[in-house]
Amino acid sequence: MKALIFDSGPLINLSMNGLLQVLEKLKSSFQGKFLITSYVNQEVYEYPVQVQQFELGALRIKQLIKRGVIEYPDSLNIAAKELEHETRKLTNLANTSLRANEKSINIVSEAEMSCIALSKILERKNIKSIIVIDERTARILSEKPENLQRLMSARLHQKIIMITNNLKEFQGLSFIRSPELVYVAYKKGLIELDDSRALEALLYATKFKGAAISWEEINVLKKL
Repeated sequence: MKALIFDSGPLINLSMNGLLQVLEKLKSSFQGKFLITSYVNQEVYEYPVQVQQFELGALRIKQLIKRGVIEYPDSLNIAAKELEHETRKLTNLANTSLRANEKSINIVSEAEMSCIALSKILERKNIKSIIVIDERTARILSEKPENLQRLMSARLHQKIIMITNNLKEFQGLSFIRSPELVYVAYKKGLIELDDSRALEALLYATKFKGAAISWEEINVLKKL
């Protein structure tokens, strides 16, 4: 068994670019679970469905849930209380890992941390998972936390202290972004765009809808 765990950002990104149907095609060849947590569900359905501007996108995501393309952790017998406990623990660790003027800096949301929490729970069950997330902070927290310290110091124009002991819980995670997801879909022939510029257009579209990917990284993907 394996799983892709979706943060809200990539689902919203794909929805805004009219690419949600790609998930259904990817699921058929993935041979694993596409999962979201209740925290993510709040951000992609429960809240936006009440706003006229975002209602259509929310309903489209809900359809994927109804059809079983996207599932909840209980489909793998993961209790809501276990996930909630792990999420709160990780959120507290992340949001107390950086300090400025003796005050902690909130750097992550519960939705992001719920994805990491779910990944860690799955790991304990010997289920491999990849977190699909477009936001930069959560990935840097796991991959290169020292960069996060420099980034926040430059952003806030003050010295930032990092509590490194907090960061051990975030090591060893695997991530993918929506541009890389559509790249895989394109290479598998799952996107019906018969034009030499299709891949470029797909990567640009996901970047402009919020994926944290550099132009250099896009150029690398275009050449692969």
